[in-house]
Amino acid sequence: MVGKRIMLLGVLCFCTSLLIFKAGTVNAAETKIGVMNGQKVIWTCAAGAKAKVKLEEKMKGLQEKFKTEEQTLVTLQEEIKKKSSAWNKETKEAKMLDFNKKRQELQTKQEDARTEMNQLKESELGPIIKAIQTELEKFGKEHGYTVILDSNSGAVPYFNQEAVEVSDALVKDLDKSMAK
Repeated sequence: MVGKRIMLLGVLCFCTSLLIFKAGTVNAAETKIGVMNGQKVIWTCAAGAKAKVKLEEKMKGLQEKFKTEEQTLVTLQEEIKKKSSAWNKETKEAKMLDFNKKRQELQTKQEDARTEMNQLKESELGPIIKAIQTELEKFGKEHGYTVILDSNSGAVPYFNQEAVEVSDALVKDLDKSMAK
């Protein structure tokens, strides 16, 4: 009698596990996952390409601006290195003080430039990112995606890129909606 109960319990567990497996398979078939490359979407949409040009031009201008000051520092440093043994203590200290002051000023200007670039990046990319979020939700609903992951986030350990990549289609829809 105990043997029959154990056998009946085993059969019941087996049938239950089959039902659970079958239910999981049905749910998996209804799940549609897409993967996008967020960086690609941002930089290849029309608005992102314009922002990229603007940001690159600003960065280039700032680099040119600092190039002269950096060269002045290098020249002063070389002068100190070559002539310091011939200078008296006061001259040496004055040159070192001047060098340190110019270096500190350059560092302050570079930090200000980084802040300015971050603000420009935020002002240029903020509206694009907001539009992407809106368009991504609409795109996902229209195409029946359960979830769309960003391949740059590190949350996608493996995927068949050709099967689920939606970046190009998303850029196309985003350009349409932002052109309005």
